[in-house]
Amino acid sequence: MAQKQTAGRDQLWDFAPKFAELNDDVLFGEVWAREEQMSARDRSLITVSALMAQGLFPQLEAHMRIAKTNGVTKDEMVELITHLAFYAGWPKAWSAFGLAKKIYTE
Repeated sequence: MAQKQTAGRDQLWDFAPKFAELNDDVLFGEVWAREEQMSARDRSLITVSALMAQGLFPQLEAHMRIAKTNGVTKDEMVELITHLAFYAGWPKAWSAFGLAKKIYTE
């Protein structure tokens, strides 16, 4: 089961309340909660892949942590990054490995 997300409210409520609400209630509260259609683990694999491909490393770090919580193993993360290196770019893979190494050795 996906963990309840409050990052929007925690970080942006005072500045951008509607965005915070949409982040927590729609994206994480409705889309990520559709576990009968796709597991949180699989959504994590997809999300990490999309963020790495775009080079969005601050968000990638947060979603790698979520992926680990959702059961994505170190070996699976290593394989995901290795595979994407050929499609998303070698420098992005190096950066992603730095994050993954930090997260999976904590």
